[in-house]
Amino acid sequence: MPTSKLNRLTRWGSAALALGLVPGCSSTPSRLSGESTESLAQVQPGELKEEAGPAQAPVDDVVDAEAEGAPMADAPAPRMPGLKPVSASAGMVLGGAPVAHRGGAEMKRAEVLRGRVASAPATPPPPPPPAKMLPPGSRMQPPEPVSQGNSFTEHAPNAFTETATDRFSTFAVDVDTASYAVSRRYLTQGALPPHAAVRVEEFVNYFKYRYTPPEKGAFTVHLEGAPSPFNANRHFVRVGVQGKVVSRSQRKPAHLVFLVDTSGSMNQQDKLPLAKEAMKLAVKNLNENDTVAIVTYAGSTRDVLSPTPATGLERIYKAIDGLESGGGTAMGSGMEMAYKHAVKKASGKVVSRVVVLTDGDANIGPNVSADTMLNSIQGYVKEGVTLSAIGFGMGNYRDDLMEKLADKGNGNCFYIDSYKEAKKVFESQLTGTLEVIAKDVKLQVEFDPKVVRRYRLVGYENRDIADKDFRDDKVDAGEIGAGHSVTAVYEVELTGEKAALGTVRIRAKAPNGTEAAEQAFPFEQRMMRATLDAASPDFRFALAVAATADVLRGSPSAQGWNLATAQKLAVGATEGLSDREEFTKLVARARGLLGNAVARDGR
Repeated sequence: MPTSKLNRLTRWGSAALALGLVPGCSSTPSRLSGESTESLAQVQPGELKEEAGPAQAPVDDVVDAEAEGAPMADAPAPRMPGLKPVSASAGMVLGGAPVAHRGGAEMKRAEVLRGRVASAPATPPPPPPPAKMLPPGSRMQPPEPVSQGNSFTEHAPNAFTETATDRFSTFAVDVDTASYAVSRRYLTQGALPPHAAVRVEEFVNYFKYRYTPPEKGAFTVHLEGAPSPFNANRHFVRVGVQGKVVSRSQRKPAHLVFLVDTSGSMNQQDKLPLAKEAMKLAVKNLNENDTVAIVTYAGSTRDVLSPTPATGLERIYKAIDGLESGGGTAMGSGMEMAYKHAVKKASGKVVSRVVVLTDGDANIGPNVSADTMLNSIQGYVKEGVTLSAIGFGMGNYRDDLMEKLADKGNGNCFYIDSYKEAKKVFESQLTGTLEVIAKDVKLQVEFDPKVVRRYRLVGYENRDIADKDFRDDKVDAGEIGAGHSVTAVYEVELTGEKAALGTVRIRAKAPNGTEAAEQAFPFEQRMMRATLDAASPDFRFALAVAATADVLRGSPSAQGWNLATAQKLAVGATEGLSDREEFTKLVARARGLLGNAVARDGR
């Protein structure tokens, strides 16, 4: 054979081998045909639509029976209306947990590691674009990404700690609520939320509790405990922090810069159209001294509305109504423009805040990495600009990015799945959403080893702070908005000694301060109730919510817990509040879905 032909064949063979190593590009017939994973399709609020397309052969849903503790034959995963089947491939994950396929040799379940990003693919990954020769030192920017499904960061649940070994539990406060709203949407649409989507603290803090506000200072601490309904040898204790209440007329003037994602991925009824309604709600509830600006980003950034008094509703609404989706995404450059607007108004007398409205499905932009963008946000925080990350939509929702934006921006993260939720965030909670009353807020609970044998903090895994950093004021922590409350739940094993359980300390800075002040509150024995029925309705409801979230995320410590118990506990503590009544219905739905998935009433 001529040498030139041999060389050409060799090159073609190498190319074929390379393509064969790319998922989705192999020419080898799949032995997993007939199996599929599913992810949330794009849906409009209140609607469930079947995905249009060519007819396909029926497929059986597959769950990880090894993880759920039930035989595969008896444990079909719940099918969700409107979900789009995609081809199964090695390494694919569903809802944050690897899928174990049964079509040949069983694939080994991947180990879940703290901090790992998990996603639920919506489509098979496309082949990579052909490589291009670039000048030295330059970097090729990828095109608008093809959606790979909702993505969340996995955090391993806290384990029990022996008090004699480590009596301190230290963490940053968290007032975000996105996880609850996202999980509610999954459940409402007939599917269990991915384990990684469930953050216990965001479930618990979604609800309001009757904590007495402070008479002076930024906040008060409320402590209570009672026996566990799940284990006769354990108790639960609750630490509640209530921020001072600031009325609408008392809050500082606000300068809001809405940074709106108008890329093609926002072209869904529950994305850009809902985001526009949310902005109108926010503007309508601003004060006469407040101002609004609007920046959009898609293929390029656009300065849609220069700073305008909130009283100019007609002009602001016209700018909002004119927003349309289409094109790629350049979040980084949009963020830079929005912050430049915001920093001009930043001062100790004005609330200057960037409000990002997006599904998070975005390229960062030309010459900007995610780390660079997040670091630049931290720089603006030092100049007094804060951030709210507001998520929309499903199917390609980047929860992992939204949470990072809020954390780096000294702000909060919400998810809006309906007009009702938009009213809650931008109407009833607007002052707390906008005005920070304390920053870098840290909590440290010191348990007495003579009274508490073991303990575990239920949630706050991604808010963990080293005990030694509690009094290091250079270490970043969480923020509390006006009127916000923060609740943490511990599961403890007591020794039987009748004495104070320990001390709760809270350390925080003023909104524009650099040095923190510290307060201490004893956790006295009188705060422990003899029975669960003797505990306050708020305590019982918070416990029901924390337990439900712990079960939904598959926490090892919640194995054997029964959601029927959690539901009964919640029902007895709704006190006529509509959001609590809605929760009890969600627990009932979760019980049904768990029963379908694992053939029993709890994990």
